[in-house]
Amino acid sequence: MKKGKGRTPGLIGSSLCLVTSLLMSVDAAAQADPTQAAIGRRVEQIRRDGRLEIGTDGISAVELIPDYYEAYDFLPAWTDPANVLDLFRAIDDLEHEGLLPRDYHREALFRLRERIEASSTFNPELLADYDLLLMDALLRMVYHLLGGKVDPERLDPNWNFSEDIRTLDPVTAIRDALTSGALYQFLERTKPAGPFYTRLRRALAEYREIQEAGGWKAVPDGRPLILGAADSRVPAIRDRLRLTGDLMETEDSGSEVVDAELEEAVRRFQRRHHLTDDGGIGKEVLAEMNVPVASRIDQIRVNLERDRWVLNSTDREYILVNIAGFYLAHVRNGGFDLLTRVQVGKPYRKTPVFKAEMTYLVFNPTWTVPPTMLANDVLPEIKRDASYLKRMNMNVVTHGGEVLDPETIDWSSYGRSNFPYIIRQELGPTNALGLVKFVFPNKHFVFLHDTPSKSLFEQNARTFSSGCIRVENPLDLAERLLDDPERWNREEIDRVIRSKKTQTVYLKKPMPVLLLYWTAYVDEFGEVHFLRDVYERDQAILEDLNAGFRMRQRDLKGNAK
Repeated sequence: MKKGKGRTPGLIGSSLCLVTSLLMSVDAAAQADPTQAAIGRRVEQIRRDGRLEIGTDGISAVELIPDYYEAYDFLPAWTDPANVLDLFRAIDDLEHEGLLPRDYHREALFRLRERIEASSTFNPELLADYDLLLMDALLRMVYHLLGGKVDPERLDPNWNFSEDIRTLDPVTAIRDALTSGALYQFLERTKPAGPFYTRLRRALAEYREIQEAGGWKAVPDGRPLILGAADSRVPAIRDRLRLTGDLMETEDSGSEVVDAELEEAVRRFQRRHHLTDDGGIGKEVLAEMNVPVASRIDQIRVNLERDRWVLNSTDREYILVNIAGFYLAHVRNGGFDLLTRVQVGKPYRKTPVFKAEMTYLVFNPTWTVPPTMLANDVLPEIKRDASYLKRMNMNVVTHGGEVLDPETIDWSSYGRSNFPYIIRQELGPTNALGLVKFVFPNKHFVFLHDTPSKSLFEQNARTFSSGCIRVENPLDLAERLLDDPERWNREEIDRVIRSKKTQTVYLKKPMPVLLLYWTAYVDEFGEVHFLRDVYERDQAILEDLNAGFRMRQRDLKGNAK
């Protein structure tokens, strides 16, 4: 929010000191007892009713606030004017995180301050309200910066990421922050500090600057343009690409011809939006160019929220799959050690978002058809075509491991709920898992694996699987994960593959695997990438970000209710 507009200066200006000084300047005996008593009554109400309304705003930290004030004999916590100034500064700064300052009692605190200033006498009731509302604003902010405002569990029942908000005792941590003389710095430290978050936060500022300068105009539709083509829309295209840094020219040439410089700018734009980078300007490119800057800002805000869900609790090393971006990365100390393309689930068989630990991999694997695919795909195919099993190199296997003759089975008598056997695809060139699979046990039967469908990696939108993740360079990934140059170098891996024998290899230590969904990110070169929301998940998050404050399924200690 720009300074000098609205009432922001009043909130963090010198008049605020008048309010906070009231908590210190009156006679100590007259101040402490009635203010403590007023705070105590409010804490008692929270304990009794599980809620407290202060004006139009409700207290949300209904467990932690009583814990805090009871621990310190109901004394006012906000007696230092510097802390109040720091808090209001931090509230206004939340816009830089894609959050809304209004969610942190900003206006209610402003109104309370006005009432306290207008009061001709010492008013312990107002001061108690002010103290508790400041505390609740602080706790909301800490909670949201550490774990996000929006509840991912409400939007996705598969969500299983840990949400332990630090291991420190929260009462002690808040007390230390208030007595440190550096509350603002404490709040800065609660934000995700890694490069994924900080780069995206800078992108938010950059796109807001574009918006404040008027944004960009839509480029009219028309015939596709390639190198050498002349068209009256070319100057508008140049203007559009110059705004987002894709076109580096500093002056408008006014040319209506697509020259080499413009073609390269289009390629850069296409790469950032994960389109085919052929330099051509067709309907797909124009559609991405004409997405309003406000929508791009919302897209960045949504993904900053996704970052807050996970980036405060991630390990130093892990496997990251960005489902919307169709890529896999081996992340170590905030950087990518390996980056490769992947194929993910079709829109009607979405790859779920969750976290698990990879414990082993299998070379030359067989494939046991998972239950959903067995019921929806394989059984119907067998009933339609008796040769299907042979063509697909599949066997019917009992749960005890005995291979059965499929001609002895009355297939018409079995369906989704009563099929008593396993369908197993044997290793070979048609095996759906290819040469290797990577196993991180989970209830979804999802894993990483090789694939014989190599040509599909050339597509931009790679939603082709039944939910598992197909990896373009799986042997490179295997070598990294095994991390044993003497025992498991590439030559040894190739030897095992050539043996055509199934071999299971356990990792030296479990590797965290994060299956996430990000539709905007900034790469290590500072390039902002926007991805298509192939599973249509952004809108629900945006609506919750823009909605009023709502308690999540976890309290402000991070404990499940």
